[in-house]
Amino acid sequence: MLVMIAENDGLHRTFARRTVEQLWPGDVEVIEASDGEDAINLAAEREPPHVVLDLQMPKATGIEVARAIWNRRAGTHILFWSNFADEAYVRGVARIVPPGSVYGYVLKSATEEGMRSALRGVFREGHCIIDREIRGIQHRVQDKFEGITDGEYESLIDIALGLTDRAIAARRGLSIRGAQSRIKHVYDKLGIVPAEDGASDASVFNSRTRAIYLAMARGLINIDALRREQDRLDAWLAQAPPEH
Repeated sequence: MLVMIAENDGLHRTFARRTVEQLWPGDVEVIEASDGEDAINLAAEREPPHVVLDLQMPKATGIEVARAIWNRRAGTHILFWSNFADEAYVRGVARIVPPGSVYGYVLKSATEEGMRSALRGVFREGHCIIDREIRGIQHRVQDKFEGITDGEYESLIDIALGLTDRAIAARRGLSIRGAQSRIKHVYDKLGIVPAEDGASDASVFNSRTRAIYLAMARGLINIDALRREQDRLDAWLAQAPPEH
């Protein structure tokens, strides 16, 4: 049994190794990567069928590592192990999981027994094991009244990257009115009432800036997500710069 642990924190990496080796004494080989780039290269070289993967690592995020692994071998069982329950990470994972793949998402705040249960479930029993807090976020994402749709999430990202309504429309293949409608839906779900709708606090808050703050406070977006999206925006701008 070959297990790769990709984790930049030495103490967490040691804990994960010890837990894996205690679960399957004498029946497991553990290989380690201390950053995302090393994890991608090591996975390509050894093709481990089981991976413990931190989501926030230098050089490449856990989501980028998982995408590279699953692109080569969709049957790899991955246990995401993170300090964070941000909706941005939950969405990022959901977007890359191949159909029928086995994976888990456990928080580092889980007990040692919780970690062992997740490892057994994902690696040995072939079950998807999702932390209760993460499951709650997944349900919120899927709620059509409370959750932000994929299209609305794109508009939120575009706002955070500083794009104008015209640029958002061009990037997403929408009319300007369609782009503004999506942004309005984002405001509604974040509880923001724009000045033109008679907000009493319109003189206090800028709607776009307020949306970015509330989204970050809720974990809808984070710095890792914005870095990934900036790379995608740069690629789009290189091909089809918006009109100004």
